[in-house]
Amino acid sequence: MSTSSNHSRRGYGRVNSVQSNDGRLSRPASRLQPRPVPAQDAYTYALAAAYLSYLLQPRPRRLQHVAAPPVPQMGPRTNSSINDLMKDLTSVRDSKSHRLPHGFMVELEKRLSNIITGKDRRPEFQEPVVKRTFAVYYTAFTEQNYRRQMEKDRRVEDLVLIFFSNATKELQKGKPPGDDGWKRMVDRHVALFVRLLSATLREHDWGRDRPELTHRLSTLESKLLKHDQDLAATSQRAGGAGGTTIEVEVPRTYELKDMPLALIVANVFHVPHDKIQADLNRHRPVWTERAALTDLKTYQNLVNLYSKRVLRPDDFDLDEVYETWRKTEGTELSQMMLAILRSNPELAKSTPGGTVPSWSSDGSSVASDPGQAEALRKLSDNSNRTSSSVEEPVDLSELRLHDGGDHAPLEESFPSLTFIPPDPRAYYRAVLVQALKGDREEAALQSVDAPAHHAAPKLLSADSTKLLQELATRWRIPASSRQVLFLDVVKDQFLEQEIDLDALDAAFEQLNEVPQENRRASAGSLSALAPFADRAHWTIADFALARRALSSLHDALLRDLYDALQHCYEAKPPSIGPVMYVLEQHIRGDPAFSVGPDEEERFADQLGEGLRQKALEVYSEHLHQELPNDPEEWEFYHVIQLGKTVLKLAERIQKRYKKNPEIMGVNPLTILLETVLPAYETDMHQVVHDIIAMAQARQKEVAIEDGFELYKELVEIRRVHRDALPSSVPFTFNVEDELADFVWRWIRMTDGMMVGWVEQAVKHDLFSVRPGPPDDTPSDDDRHSPSIVDVFRSFNQSIDQILQLHWADELQHAKFMTAISKAVGGGLARYCEILEQRFTREMDRLTPEQEAAANRGRQEKWMQLAKEAWANKEKIEPFQFYPQSLVKLNNVEWAIQQLDRLEHKINVDACAEVVQRHAPPITQRDRTPSKYVFTIKIVEAEDLKACDMNGYSDPYVVLGDEYQKRLAKTRIIYANLNPRWDESVDITTQGPLNIIATVWDWDVMGDHDCVGRTSLKLDPSHFSDYRPREYWLDLDTQGRLLLRVSMEGERDDIQFYFGKAFRTLKRTERDMTRIITDKLSSYINHCLSRVTLKSLLNRGISIASVSTLFARNARPSLPSAPSEVDVTNALRPLFQYFNDNFAIMKETLTSAAMVMVMTRLWKEVLATIEALLVPPLSDKPSQQRPLTQQELDIVFKWLQLLFDFFHAVDEETGISEGVPMDVLKSPKYHEIQSLNFFYFESTESLIRTSERMASATANRQLQQRNNRLSAPGALGGGGGGGSPNGMAGLGGLNFGGAAGLLGMTSTRRTKSIMLSRNLGTMRKAKEEKRREAQAEPNDDIILRILRMRPEATGYLRNRSRQKERLAAAAAAELIVKQSLAAAGGRSSPRV
Repeated sequence: MSTSSNHSRRGYGRVNSVQSNDGRLSRPASRLQPRPVPAQDAYTYALAAAYLSYLLQPRPRRLQHVAAPPVPQMGPRTNSSINDLMKDLTSVRDSKSHRLPHGFMVELEKRLSNIITGKDRRPEFQEPVVKRTFAVYYTAFTEQNYRRQMEKDRRVEDLVLIFFSNATKELQKGKPPGDDGWKRMVDRHVALFVRLLSATLREHDWGRDRPELTHRLSTLESKLLKHDQDLAATSQRAGGAGGTTIEVEVPRTYELKDMPLALIVANVFHVPHDKIQADLNRHRPVWTERAALTDLKTYQNLVNLYSKRVLRPDDFDLDEVYETWRKTEGTELSQMMLAILRSNPELAKSTPGGTVPSWSSDGSSVASDPGQAEALRKLSDNSNRTSSSVEEPVDLSELRLHDGGDHAPLEESFPSLTFIPPDPRAYYRAVLVQALKGDREEAALQSVDAPAHHAAPKLLSADSTKLLQELATRWRIPASSRQVLFLDVVKDQFLEQEIDLDALDAAFEQLNEVPQENRRASAGSLSALAPFADRAHWTIADFALARRALSSLHDALLRDLYDALQHCYEAKPPSIGPVMYVLEQHIRGDPAFSVGPDEEERFADQLGEGLRQKALEVYSEHLHQELPNDPEEWEFYHVIQLGKTVLKLAERIQKRYKKNPEIMGVNPLTILLETVLPAYETDMHQVVHDIIAMAQARQKEVAIEDGFELYKELVEIRRVHRDALPSSVPFTFNVEDELADFVWRWIRMTDGMMVGWVEQAVKHDLFSVRPGPPDDTPSDDDRHSPSIVDVFRSFNQSIDQILQLHWADELQHAKFMTAISKAVGGGLARYCEILEQRFTREMDRLTPEQEAAANRGRQEKWMQLAKEAWANKEKIEPFQFYPQSLVKLNNVEWAIQQLDRLEHKINVDACAEVVQRHAPPITQRDRTPSKYVFTIKIVEAEDLKACDMNGYSDPYVVLGDEYQKRLAKTRIIYANLNPRWDESVDITTQGPLNIIATVWDWDVMGDHDCVGRTSLKLDPSHFSDYRPREYWLDLDTQGRLLLRVSMEGERDDIQFYFGKAFRTLKRTERDMTRIITDKLSSYINHCLSRVTLKSLLNRGISIASVSTLFARNARPSLPSAPSEVDVTNALRPLFQYFNDNFAIMKETLTSAAMVMVMTRLWKEVLATIEALLVPPLSDKPSQQRPLTQQELDIVFKWLQLLFDFFHAVDEETGISEGVPMDVLKSPKYHEIQSLNFFYFESTESLIRTSERMASATANRQLQQRNNRLSAPGALGGGGGGGSPNGMAGLGGLNFGGAAGLLGMTSTRRTKSIMLSRNLGTMRKAKEEKRREAQAEPNDDIILRILRMRPEATGYLRNRSRQKERLAAAAAAELIVKQSLAAAGGRSSPRV
């Protein structure tokens, strides 16, 4: 109960819950106030009911032990020592299950105390010598140090040994040296102590969890009593010579000790046992079974006569309820009468003029004289049953206990009843008051010794409940009356402050409990206690009394609630939970309670006004504590601390009243916020403004961290303000505008440090696989090095610093994210640059053989080259990749995944959409970007000059600007005059730029040779449509170079920065992968070559025997078709070479990186097979001869074998462990497969097919151009991209001349930065490219076949001229469109 309950209960608007209602419930009740009952009268009737219960209880056959005739001499005492007997216990002393339970020592102390004081009535503990021995041990047991040790160890052997020691000392006192009789007595006393321990375990149900301990105690007791089994026999307790007993049946005694309920009555009324026994002896002639039977029959007649002494129809709200009660009452009365007759069958024989009813198997009564003897026999048989309850519903209404006629006597002629008091409700209430008072005192005594975790006892003990149950049954108290009377008594005790709130709650809980023994009883049974809310069978008096009790409790609890809530803003206020729980769960939710709305509103107004005054006092106190008096000392810290204090107070109140935020119509949190927040906002707005102004006056800056902390605090205050206060009360200032400068300062600082973080991370990285458990293959998560983890940790921390602010202004937040994304992109670009430089150096290192060759002289080098060319080793060793090189590739692959997560984390698209939504109209924007990003892809070269002795060159391309600054360098393609690089580079410029492309020939010795040069001007005005173009640039010596150029306007856009970062990572990943595959491409070209085909067709010649190709005198042999095994064996060296290299890579590369390398190798395989079948695309005839049908079949068999090898399907599981099927079946793969349809077609047929496909492509592009021209300028493409120029449609040919100078506009979508802003957009672009390749077939493969047909030279020349004309028209159209766009001002940068 709250402390406020000790104050005077002053009124705050008493709620009168007892109101008049329509219906019979408003009838005045005569039983609202039971008259006072003298305690002596209540005691007498309670004792009579208890005595009757004793008479009617089953009398089982009881036996007693009587000493047998004495024997001449008792057997000798066992020679076993106490140590031998204790072995069974000490052997298990370390087992937890054999330790005594917690709380055992407390219970043992109580039992020892009961034995010493004589409260324990068991005969074996009644002898003085036993009490003396136990008293000595009790003294030792209660000694503080020993008791503490026992509570800690809880070992049973310690208890037994100390008892044995004390018993030995006590029993040998005064004994002569030769007398050993005391030793047997020691054994007996120790056995009594062991039996006491066992009984304690058993009665508290502790032995169930310790079965072996219980068994060992029983064994010890048996050993101690080996010659003395009966501890209760008098001759043996004294150490006599008797060792056996005999059993005799004990007759019924009328002693108090055999009457459990009478003992309970003695405890309830505090009557001595001798007086109880005297009262029982005095009333025994009157309190008989016959008198009880007479009472029941009289009561039954009173019910039938509708007497005022019993319940009548007027006492119930509905007649149906009364009839149900009356029917149930008759059944229970019959059962009670039957129980009396079973207890004393002689009553049935001596009943004058009546018949004893008998019952059939179905429960119906049969009253007939011939069956009387059988009924008596059954009653006699049932008298030995162990239970007095009757399962079958029987009717004894025919049993006549008086002589008379057919009519019932008048009500006034009935005498007083023996066992039923005049006013059963009043007498029951008097007994209930005594029982509650006695149980409360007993519980108070037990709580002193009970442990802290001990559960609080119920208001009524089990004994009191048993007694009250018996009284209600004998006095015919309805279950509802018992419950209401219990509530009324508890209400009086609560108002008198005799019980606290917990006890009141326990009382309500006890009212709603259904005793286990009553759960099977019928719903209308008087003996069955239904839940308190079940009021179907209540009387009107019970309803009225319950309403009055609930109303009184409600008023008292409201007073306690008001006092408690006045302290709700304090640190440790009194709890209102118990008060509210009782109010809501037990009182206000009760259907018998009602309250007026005016009284509730009046209480809420008084409570709210009191809380507002308390809230202002609390805020004023915190303001003076947190804010210094001198303004010069003000800092953001003080504002933050005061805000934290206010929020902490609000959070504490919210948490405190989380389950019940509104208390009786008043919300303490809302009142606090409505009062405190406006005051705080007004004060702190001025304080923040003054702090910033004073810092500027001192030419200092407030720390960024302080600004961030202040923003977080003010945002939280604003959130609470908006959630709690109405919209009519605005927040006083714009936090974002005040504190945005702190974020920009932090972003500038982070941008300046980003590159340094990256360089430091790489500097300290060894690029090794992170070690895992021994003998365990590292997982993919462990195959990247710490540098990339550190880099992205710094990225995430930088971005989290802004995200954690939860900036409310979305435009400012989007700009913050754009700026930090630019810094992240710069850091990643630097990381990729460093990694690629290191990776290239590691991969281009010299092998030991190459280092040895470098130290040789010129003549030695030439001799070694000749030997190697002649020997041509059968097996080529795999390239020894450095693990750190492969880890770098893993780092890039992991960085792509992390950057994608970062993109989702920032929600880049949403930020871009916010900036776009707030951007000015298109006509007001700056249309000219300040920077341009040109993407130059060095595709391939054709017909290069041969610079080496073998008739080939080893070309690579270097791009430089007009100031001789190197911009990019490609990889080296060995022994090739038509190389294909497919490498890209980004060049950022602010205006036109001339680039120079130089093709070099790589040489092992000496300087590299220049193959040729060409130049190209990158003018942003030529790319105003932002579409890619292709340029065939003639070299100054021989041959030409194909460049694909696209431009994008660099813009301050978050999507642009992320796209640029993604493209940087993907390009680095692609370049690294290409370098790896280049190490294997030479052997791929060697194995998949025409030389290999020729060797395979010339049987008996191995692939390695290249020298035989130069034999001058060899006679040509007729080729024979090789077998399947020969075709397969031809690729075995290549497969073995792949497996050896894959085994090295797999030790370090992740699964994704491994698939990526295999995919790149697959593309290399496809390119090699394509070059084996057809020459590259050009307008000139080729010297390459077509393959024969036999050679073509072998090549396609190789393709299938390689397909299966790269797909790598597990034979057991059928699951692919290599490159996915959709990747293997690329457009290039399908293009090669289509060669089967055209390879051996006639030239005329191929030309017709080519013309048809070119015409269809041209028409399709014309339609697309018309669509673009008809669209608005902001939506359509540029000018030159739409004409049917045939660059892709007309065979995809790219020729020189005017078209080569202007560049051909491509209809294909370029891989722009915006299409690379995350993994999703890149996958979407790749899938769209695949669909376009499948939806728009061209005749490229046919033109490549025609290059091997000399008769098609004219057709190829005509196509070239047509291409030039269309290119010139497209260039002219582009110039016109650019002029129009410049004049109209509608050109805008597109990405």
